[in-house]
Amino acid sequence: MSELKIDIETMGRLAGALSFITSPDDPAVIAMRAAVKSGTAKDIKHARTLFLRVKPAQRNAALATLMDD
Repeated sequence: MSELKIDIETMGRLAGALSFITSPDDPAVIAMRAAVKSGTAKDIKHARTLFLRVKPAQRNAALATLMDD
């Protein structure tokens, strides 16, 4: 999972899926939405770091949600 590459559009969709699975107030969701809005490398890196800290089951569920589309 350390080599996960996500484009900015997918990150926005992933933030929506993760907010449904965890909470809209989850730090990873907030960081991902901020990264989508700003598009800066710093925000994207921070969002990725927080996403990788999410429980693996929740992370996999969010990713699986995107794969169903």
